[in-house]
Amino acid sequence: MSALGLDYWLQWQVFVCALIFIIPTTTALKLIINRRRNANELIIKSTDLWIPCWRNLHPIWLLCFRASAFIAMVFMLYQTVANLGFFVFLFYTQWTFALVGIYFALGTFISARGCWMYTTNPLSHRGERDKFLKTAVEENSSEQQLGFWENSMQIIYQICAGAVMLTDIVFWCLLLPFMTGENFKLTLLIGLMHSVNAIFLLLDSVLSNLQFTWFGFTYFILWSCSYVVFQWSLHLCCLSWWPYPFLVLDTPWAPLWYLVLALVHIPCYGLFRLLIKAQDRIFSRLFPQAFLSGAETAMEKKHS
Repeated sequence: MSALGLDYWLQWQVFVCALIFIIPTTTALKLIINRRRNANELIIKSTDLWIPCWRNLHPIWLLCFRASAFIAMVFMLYQTVANLGFFVFLFYTQWTFALVGIYFALGTFISARGCWMYTTNPLSHRGERDKFLKTAVEENSSEQQLGFWENSMQIIYQICAGAVMLTDIVFWCLLLPFMTGENFKLTLLIGLMHSVNAIFLLLDSVLSNLQFTWFGFTYFILWSCSYVVFQWSLHLCCLSWWPYPFLVLDTPWAPLWYLVLALVHIPCYGLFRLLIKAQDRIFSRLFPQAFLSGAETAMEKKHS
């Protein structure tokens, strides 16, 4: 397909749409830079990434779940590419699906390393999990500072949380009701790709101690803006077809669509956070002795 002409990019709505994603991107980058300069607000231990939030649950169960989720997602992504070609990576869905797969790949690696540490420690064999966690912090003074892979996993988790909500809600509530006909058919594979990404991530949240904060929203913004930049770059040089009708720029409604899409990121990210809060409240009431809520985790960190 040929690229869009110069006249297309000189329309007034193009400049308005550009501002709609440039301003959030700039703001997010400034917040991230300031956060890195003052990185003492949130205490995160590397054990949080592989120790389950259930006191009696061995970390190997979290490892098995993450490995299974990774294999399932790789299989579904392979099937999609095999059936439709690499053309599918023009869509935000495949971007997000691949990112969730990367999250579970990192989670599998970090859980495997953590399980090895856990099983080789004498305290774990005696079932003294709390002592093991305290000893792990005391023996490693840098435990509160995540390494590159741990930090990447934490960031990717928060990006995925918002992105899977956005992907699935837009697909089931906006695209599917209006995209009918010969060019679009809902298959089992398409349905799974727009549902298991959120299901797997929510199940991982039920099992793990990962932190989920509003600050992670900044990374979610950068992820979506990167996709927009990717699409605009393709259309500048070699493409005229848009994968989503609401990204088209040669209509006076384009700024409104872009603004709505920018604003909908807030409830999508907030919905995942609400689900995490509800999970903590429900499980801590139903299983007060077994489930370690976010508040209890913070207390343990303070005392350790």
